[in-house]
Amino acid sequence: MKLAAIDIGSNAARLLISEASPSSSGAMDFTKVNLVRVPLRLGFDVFDNGSISEKRACHLIDTIKAYKLLLDIYEVKYLKACATSAMRDASNGAVILQEVKTQTGIDIRIISGQEEASFIYENHIAENLDRSRSYLYIDVGGGSTELTLFSGTRLVFKESFNIGTIRLLHQQVADNSWQQMKDFLKQQLKSIGPVTAIGSGGNINKVFSMSKRKEGKPLSLDTLKDYYKEFSNFSVEERIHVYNLREDRADVIVPALQIYINAMRWAGANEIFVPKIGLADGLIQALYREIAVPANVFQ
Repeated sequence: MKLAAIDIGSNAARLLISEASPSSSGAMDFTKVNLVRVPLRLGFDVFDNGSISEKRACHLIDTIKAYKLLLDIYEVKYLKACATSAMRDASNGAVILQEVKTQTGIDIRIISGQEEASFIYENHIAENLDRSRSYLYIDVGGGSTELTLFSGTRLVFKESFNIGTIRLLHQQVADNSWQQMKDFLKQQLKSIGPVTAIGSGGNINKVFSMSKRKEGKPLSLDTLKDYYKEFSNFSVEERIHVYNLREDRADVIVPALQIYINAMRWAGANEIFVPKIGLADGLIQALYREIAVPANVFQ
């Protein structure tokens, strides 16, 4: 059974198509069939002007039309589509998404920061790690950062902060926003033991790939600091050529590392695992749970 998720973020729009099938143990396996990413960069409009320009709105509509063709070709029956920080802040976000629905038939729901954190948590990566430890999910996007703490067998908190890579590039993050995140983490974690971070988002995935670490091995906080210093010594144009980065990655990778580093420092986390999961993966998990439990689709 093929499932799909569309994630309309502040930096890019993603379509993830996965095949759900039961393993010999009875557990459900999700195999990635296709992942398409289009750098719409909606946050560039929204965080400066409060709305999405006509040009970017047209690009969004065309992107969803293309996704609709792929969904049809792959014969995807079930879809979950959400939009996050940029659409939350855009004064014309709801109007644009209604036009998307009119032209494509795809209903994209604007979700809150708390809902975004909940969907990311749906991946349950921490449950496969050492249950005696505490794990902090850090998901860094263009418009917001979602933090979720999983300690032992319990979910401790899910919180969203309007600190994102594009907001930082456009100097739209005030000092008190950083202070709120710092105070929150310090307060929430003061009675929790050692914390290990779990990172999600395209930027931490890229850093992990560049590090040549083996799958399943964490990155140290010092490694992230080294990359932050190294990248900061180059202009965006230089990063594109020296590190073979796309432009829409080269400009946001430095502010992304700044967010990961600060969150890890304030949480007292010295390592971060990078399982290459994100909101779209969590949406797939949530979608499967919605359709499979009542319908018993594999029985």
